[in-house]
Amino acid sequence: MDSYAQKLVDHYQQTFSAPTRQVRLEEGRIAFLPGHFRILVFPHQSQQVYATCCMSQPQDEPGLELHLVTKNKPEKEHDIVMLLHAVAEYHRTGTTLGLGHTVNFGMPWQPGSRCTKGYISLPYLFGPTLEWLKKPKVRCLWLIPVTPAEVEFKKQQGIDALEDRFEGTQFDYDDPIRSSVA
Repeated sequence: MDSYAQKLVDHYQQTFSAPTRQVRLEEGRIAFLPGHFRILVFPHQSQQVYATCCMSQPQDEPGLELHLVTKNKPEKEHDIVMLLHAVAEYHRTGTTLGLGHTVNFGMPWQPGSRCTKGYISLPYLFGPTLEWLKKPKVRCLWLIPVTPAEVEFKKQQGIDALEDRFEGTQFDYDDPIRSSVA
């Protein structure tokens, strides 16, 4: 593992524990991803955290890494890993992603879910220490699975209104079968 990847792993470990595994798909458009790119899997209380590692590169200013939180081990973990690979590939080859952006997953994030899109938010669950790796400068943000109606609400009402709605309804962010808040 190169030093950049190791700095990211060390940064994540300050919030979580050591990753239980590292996954990299060997299918799809992986040629567009950096060679050290992988998904790190961390247990956290009764949840699993899937975090990108090396989605960005040292020369990116600032870099961006994303994490997604699930209840326990999801039924189709491969789909979560594939989804994060696709988002990373889009970031590298399409539009540079950042805070407040939304992405289309093209499929439910887990079987039976209405959440087919993702919203990039601050890492509220884990506090501000997770958000920034100082050297190199990398921002670690939360990818929240959302419904198309929630994305439309964000477009019409704004980011603050969506996040207020999340907070006001105390939505269960890691429940794949949750109702839309919009």
